[in-house]
Amino acid sequence: MPDKKQLPVYSRRLREAREVYGISQRNLGIEAGLDDFVASTRINRYETGVHQPDLQTLQRLAAVLGVPVAYFYAEDDELAQLIRDFRSSKRKHH
Repeated sequence: MPDKKQLPVYSRRLREAREVYGISQRNLGIEAGLDDFVASTRINRYETGVHQPDLQTLQRLAAVLGVPVAYFYAEDDELAQLIRDFRSSKRKHH
């Protein structure tokens, strides 16, 4: 398995967001509309960079995790944090 810096950025961000949210791979997959029997495997493959989720799947994952899709593609850690914080601050004002 590639080390953390060699993983595609969406893989690292997905795992980070899932861990911050505190949800298992299986439950995240199920909540995002994946079949119960493949949910854990599919999320694991996204997080390890074996497969890349299509845009529709990534949008559903983002919705469950409460982050914008742009978060998954932010190469820079500080930018990723700003994107996540921006989404959080927008929710507080509505």
